[in-house]
Amino acid sequence: MCAQEKKFLLNIPLKLILTDEGTSHFISNNKKLMRIKLADNREKFGISLTNFSPISVQNMILLDYVKNIEISMPEFVSRRQEVMDLSKVVVYSLMYKQFNHELFSKLVACECVRKYNRSNPTQILDEQTQISEKELLRLMPNRNIVIKKAKKMILDPIWKDIMENADYTPEERNLYLLMTEKFLDRMNNISWFIVTKFAKDDGFPQIEKELRAKLTEYMEKSQLAEYISLMVMELALSNENANLHKKAAVMFNGMVDDVEELLRDPKERLRLINQLVKDNELVYISWQIGGNSTTSVGNRGKLEISLYNKAGEFEEVKASVESAMVEGTTKKSLVDFYRASNGDNQNLGLSYLSYVDEACKKVGVRFESMVKQFSNDLTATKLNFDF
Repeated sequence: MCAQEKKFLLNIPLKLILTDEGTSHFISNNKKLMRIKLADNREKFGISLTNFSPISVQNMILLDYVKNIEISMPEFVSRRQEVMDLSKVVVYSLMYKQFNHELFSKLVACECVRKYNRSNPTQILDEQTQISEKELLRLMPNRNIVIKKAKKMILDPIWKDIMENADYTPEERNLYLLMTEKFLDRMNNISWFIVTKFAKDDGFPQIEKELRAKLTEYMEKSQLAEYISLMVMELALSNENANLHKKAAVMFNGMVDDVEELLRDPKERLRLINQLVKDNELVYISWQIGGNSTTSVGNRGKLEISLYNKAGEFEEVKASVESAMVEGTTKKSLVDFYRASNGDNQNLGLSYLSYVDEACKKVGVRFESMVKQFSNDLTATKLNFDF
């Protein structure tokens, strides 16, 4: 089961910065917006949540209502799974959006659609076509029955290939079986309209071919959601650990010989965490989500993840990130590497960078990492993806 369906609610303090479409939607529904200050000191209009449904956040992303998500906490150990689930929700949502954009472009380029356009110049189906959801539902009166049959026809050959592929691990096989169905479940109605409209056309095999190819492509990309969430979580824990060490040095005047032993004491750890909250020395994670429907196509598949921290020394963090990106990787998968480490390596997040870089290259996703310093002594580790 996908992370976004594991829990009905996630309990994380969440800031959502809205797109123009999102702002218009909330204002038209008499929802009050807040002026929110972000980690880099920018102020934007948005909403703040504490307990929220992951599905609701995903739907907002799919509707192009959200352009930035940010959380900030003094410690992440107690919220580890929830933060990883949130990260997966964001990555999967971006993949669903990009899958739909790319698939629709492929479908309208099929010869049977182009032939239809030549014969029906007043009803052209191309990348500029906009049909309301209400109208699409009217054009597909037996939508649920027709789509159910179409899904089976599309998925059966893909599932057969997955089950027969000896190169896949059991985990990959289960993920791919699940995600191919998930992508179809989130396929836009306008794409389903094309699939069902031309289902009996002689040129339909080309539509099937394009749809299965795009499903297979994003099926393979889907494993990156797990990799990215692991890396983000470990980088957050590394930043948290740096903050705790720095605060311990200040509070105990450098008189503690073994800070790690101190941090294992629940009372002392809580004391340090409370002081971090009081001093507003938090770790921030930000997900900036590609472009919306009104921005350039080139930005749609982009995701920028930033981790902000005041405790990090800029040059030291920068050198660590650059070193991690040139390290060689073993033949272990990232998840295997994580399991073998038992999560006890403080620099695990940096070690993940080279794994994620390699995994991205295999599935055609561009990835780069960098470290940026702001004037207020804020250090940001930035992870940029282009799906």
